[in-house]
Amino acid sequence: MASIENLKHLALDVGDQNRTKATYEFNSGVDHAIQYLDALVVGAGFGGVYQLKKLRDHGYSVKLVESGSDYGGVWYWNRYPGARVDTANPQYQFSDPALWEDWEWKQRFPRSAEIRAYFAHVAEIWDLRKDTKFDTFVTAATWDDQEATWTVKTENGDTYKAKFFLLSTGFAAKRYIPDWKGIDKFKGTFIHPSYWPHEEPDLKGKKVAIIGTGSTGIQIATELGKVAGELYIFQRTLNMSLPMRQVDYNDHDHGYPKSGYPEIFSQRTTSFGGFDFNFLPRATFDDTREKRLQTYEELWAEGDFKFWLATYHDMLFSLSANHEAYTFWRDKTRAKIRDPVIADMLAPMDQPYAFGTKRISLETGYFEIFNQENVHLVDVNATPIQEITELGIKTSEKEMEFDYIICATGYDALTGGLAQIDIKGRSSPSRTSRPESLKEHWENGTLTYLGLAVSSFPNMFIQYGPQAPTALCNGPTCAELQGDWIVGLLDYMREKGLKRIEAKSESERKWKEDVLKFANATLLPQTKSWYMGDNVPGKVREPLIFLGGVPEYLRRLGECRDGGYEGFVME
Repeated sequence: MASIENLKHLALDVGDQNRTKATYEFNSGVDHAIQYLDALVVGAGFGGVYQLKKLRDHGYSVKLVESGSDYGGVWYWNRYPGARVDTANPQYQFSDPALWEDWEWKQRFPRSAEIRAYFAHVAEIWDLRKDTKFDTFVTAATWDDQEATWTVKTENGDTYKAKFFLLSTGFAAKRYIPDWKGIDKFKGTFIHPSYWPHEEPDLKGKKVAIIGTGSTGIQIATELGKVAGELYIFQRTLNMSLPMRQVDYNDHDHGYPKSGYPEIFSQRTTSFGGFDFNFLPRATFDDTREKRLQTYEELWAEGDFKFWLATYHDMLFSLSANHEAYTFWRDKTRAKIRDPVIADMLAPMDQPYAFGTKRISLETGYFEIFNQENVHLVDVNATPIQEITELGIKTSEKEMEFDYIICATGYDALTGGLAQIDIKGRSSPSRTSRPESLKEHWENGTLTYLGLAVSSFPNMFIQYGPQAPTALCNGPTCAELQGDWIVGLLDYMREKGLKRIEAKSESERKWKEDVLKFANATLLPQTKSWYMGDNVPGKVREPLIFLGGVPEYLRRLGECRDGGYEGFVME
């Protein structure tokens, strides 16, 4: 693994070579004196900035620390060609009118640069910078049971003591790079997309490999197909991507009228996936074949996730219903691809896995690039990658030379970013009375209560993490519904004079049973995906997201709150 860690630091140096470190009130100086706070928030994505704003409004002393050099979370890091949001606006933003009244989006699905501009807008309107420290990676956090505080340490030597430790690291905080032999020997440029150089590399006419065909891989491939001399896409699993239907806005067309924004925001909490659309009230075979095809055509034409999450309500629960959806998708997709051999690799006649059980991607011409002479598809199931060489990639068949290798292999999603911090909770009988680390607590599988709290880790809360609607529900939506609940709980504790709160182990067990129950009612566990932790070798296979939907999740949060925060121990 040493070569991968070396690569990581090299990639960081390349990716951040042009970063300018702004100096803010809370960012200035190198004073490493201990700072005492009511709450410390980790992560400056949607969850973190909302938590900072909300806590500050409620009178708490709170600071936010972030490993990147600015706001944005995953959007600070993701600067690769084609990087864009897959949630249509106006849904992908905060609901505060102070933010959207004077903000105009340029596209229906904004590029990452526009999202970073939006975060700068949020930071200005909400006056966040004075309470944020960037370039600060949290390395460890330890609970002190006597003081009822967390001691949090960072890579640059800062120490914080906080009553509450709030982790808003998101679902994609830890990159996953396979431990291929020879990575450090490659003489070309090796890039993980989230370390994309701020100064765009010149890929025109170059020979480029993209390993991975998830959302990131297909976004990059679509753009590089236009400029690379030769582009080789290494595919393990085909991507059942849907047409995005991008729309550019202008001075005369700003998209959805702002008078309808409040209704859109309210709909986010009433639909399964947290969007302004929901499953149809009827099942697949309630319709005649003619009516079904008409419905599919309408959903297909609308783009977005409509064909996935605004379709018949049994599509993710019934194999026969799912097969109908796949057949329609397959035929639509094959019609875009001229070479029948390539079509069989990208959209085979026999359904390889249940449609929609891997994270759906939205494409803007991905399948059409395979009609170009400079774009090639490599099946790594037939010819596995054996090693990275000085010149390129060696498969079981041959060695291939490249100028650039783009490692679009994703993330140790949902749990990886949390477990990489050395977080130690209270003493645990199972650890012979020594403090238990979060990594140890999860070594046999993830355990949380409501996807927010963890037994043995008092006064610690997680946003947009495992066992919540994360990755179905978009970032701003989850940030608000979870953030409001957490701040409401802290207010309750302050009113009651309570200093300490911890999820019961029994609550964790029951919540995990519910997570499993909802997952097993769907087709998702039948497919290998990062939803199930399958993309990282050695990771426990389990459903990592709550599949009961946003309304059910909100109902559970409300039930807990209205019951005096049942499932927790407070003192």
